[in-house]
Amino acid sequence: MDTDLQKRLGTRLRELRKERTGLSQEKFAHEISADRTYYASIEQGRHAASITMLSKIAKGLGMTLEELFKGL
Repeated sequence: MDTDLQKRLGTRLRELRKERTGLSQEKFAHEISADRTYYASIEQGRHAASITMLSKIAKGLGMTLEELFKGL
C-alpha cells in the first residue's frame, strides 16, 4: 500500500472511530481484539493493515469494507 493511501486511510479510520464509537484508540483496539500500538500505527499511516485487520476494523465500526474505503 502506498504511503499516501496509508495516511488517508489512517485519517479516515480515526475520524470514523471517533464519530461512530466515541472510543479511545485503546478501547477500540480492545473491542476488535487488536494490540493498541498496532492499531495506533495504522491510524497514523505508519503501518499497512492486512485485509483481515481491515475487516475487523470495519466490523467494529459497523460498516462493510466497501464503505470503509469509499472516498479514498
